[in-house]
Amino acid sequence: MNSSKSRKTSGAGDAGGIKGIIRRIVDYIGGKRIGEQYPKWERSLQQLQKRIDYSFHDINLLHAALTHKSYLRRRFDDHQNPSPFERMEFLGDSILGFVVSKELFARHPEEQEGKLSKLKSKIVSETYLTLKANTLELGKYLLLSPEEQASGGAKKPSILSDSMEALICAIFLDSGIASATRFVRNHILKDYESTVTRNELVNYKSLLQEYMQSQNQDPPTYVTVGEFGPEHNKTFSVEARQGDIILGTGKGNTKKNAQQDAAHQACQKLGV
Repeated sequence: MNSSKSRKTSGAGDAGGIKGIIRRIVDYIGGKRIGEQYPKWERSLQQLQKRIDYSFHDINLLHAALTHKSYLRRRFDDHQNPSPFERMEFLGDSILGFVVSKELFARHPEEQEGKLSKLKSKIVSETYLTLKANTLELGKYLLLSPEEQASGGAKKPSILSDSMEALICAIFLDSGIASATRFVRNHILKDYESTVTRNELVNYKSLLQEYMQSQNQDPPTYVTVGEFGPEHNKTFSVEARQGDIILGTGKGNTKKNAQQDAAHQACQKLGV
């Protein structure tokens, strides 16, 4: 384990009200005694802490980061809204954005703001965070409702990326920005330059639009032409069009992913 074990929570709690919020999160999750209800889950979290090279002072913060809102809403009638998970995801998103911006600023002294912004947007994207969450096998540590588990929630990009942000927040609340920065460096920014060039992280919609503009043509439109499958596991079919001309077709589990797929096909046809 790293030296963060000796750090104090006060490093994260100097801003007004944060200590009280930490206390409420800890008391709420601790009061539910979730770890005691699932001893195998509790033991598995020891493995996760070794994997991320961080040992929590207050394990309830880790419990909160990995206890999805679906579980709390399904299991406890008195569950508050929003959940600790959602609040931690919100703060973790901002912490991640700050640390990534700071690191890119330092690592790329010659780059213009525009390129740094594009690089940052890829690193903090749902797709990128999902790749990193899968590297940590984060999905197997999540506590989900039976319904969410049955629908493949442990593999959903939206849940995995949110969980990464909640985990970053948990580390920050447990021992401060230095530990959160270390986690981001070691597990988010690791091999980022090769990871952001992966096909699924290329924004083909932007590429296609830039190409059309360079040809003095109108930007493409995206039309959903079909939806297939059950409500919880739909597949969407989308066409990228320029007027009546079909530039490309695509499929995906969300309309956004289907649009990206259609734009990708269009880029291939146009040689972009």
